[in-house]
Amino acid sequence: MKKDIFITDYNCITPLGFDVSSNWNALLEGKSGVALHQIIENHSPFYASKIDSDELEKEFQNNFNNQNFTRLEKMFLLSLKPLVEKHSISEDTAFILSTTKGNISLLKNQTTLPEDIFLSKTAQKLANFFGFTTKPIVVSNACVSGVMAIAVAKNMIQAGKYKDAFVIAGDEISEFVISGFSSFQAIGTEICKPYDKNRDGINIGEATATVYITSEFNKNEKFSFKILGDSAINDANHISGPSRTGDGLFASIQNAMNEANVSSKQIDFISAHGTATIYNDEMEAIAFNRMNLQNVPLNSMKGYYGHCLGASGLLESIISMESALKNTLIPSKNFEETGTSQPLNIIKENQPAEIKYILKTASGFGGCNAAVVLEKC
Repeated sequence: MKKDIFITDYNCITPLGFDVSSNWNALLEGKSGVALHQIIENHSPFYASKIDSDELEKEFQNNFNNQNFTRLEKMFLLSLKPLVEKHSISEDTAFILSTTKGNISLLKNQTTLPEDIFLSKTAQKLANFFGFTTKPIVVSNACVSGVMAIAVAKNMIQAGKYKDAFVIAGDEISEFVISGFSSFQAIGTEICKPYDKNRDGINIGEATATVYITSEFNKNEKFSFKILGDSAINDANHISGPSRTGDGLFASIQNAMNEANVSSKQIDFISAHGTATIYNDEMEAIAFNRMNLQNVPLNSMKGYYGHCLGASGLLESIISMESALKNTLIPSKNFEETGTSQPLNIIKENQPAEIKYILKTASGFGGCNAAVVLEKC
């Protein structure tokens, strides 16, 4: 019989705050980190969710003396520090880094590859700073990375390879990422509107998020969420476009729910991907309907945080767990009129709810899809 695996602690660094409580209060008030930013010289301002660099530096100075870190690494360290201080690191503790592009900004104006550009180097640098002795694990699979990292931790602990794990996810806004999404004509001209009829694309975001995952249930913890099931399926459809039939996401959800042994009727809330692109949102609606989940309350966090790439899945999982603890559903910001061919139960306002079973999904470039089912203990 498989071990039960639990998430018992988490933290995040975002434009809405440098801890979970600050983020939750901002979400309750309907605040968004998305605003017009001038990020690239000689380029028009565009909507993005960006952490104030001066505030970040001030917070880092208050917590650390070492300055030998990139801006993204400082975000990682601030997110991870509170958890490391509360949970001991042993020789059986895993360190898992989830990111899409890592320190990609270091490539600017370089003629040779800086060593810190490699994701494995970033992971080792962070692990060494906090004294992890196991070899770091990197999960980098486009925009499903954050959700997959939860699954990797769960499965490796269940296999007996580790006793517990710190999972950290993050990405920052960079010219490289902006150029990539611009080439697909995927960046919206206004604040993004997931699932809305008038949506026209994504807003890029940045954040770091951290969770502590363990096989040991401790009644003294403030909260505990069991990771009941997970799955990651590639639909092999297109290098950037999602499957029009939702095959990969449908299979990921089906597998995760089968492992969790929960039915569609038991799912209380869906934290969806919801990028606000025409094809992604349509694909998700089709997949959710195929699973008979169209009546389950659902939201996307992209209207608050933008699309944070490798951090999005982990950050949104944290917010979904906070929703369950606070018995409150947060609306899918900027949604007004249904823009998908299949119906969805989009949350439109703050509302009370008993949340026990959470479905978190993600989809990304290359046909990747992932899902996890969480249970509030």
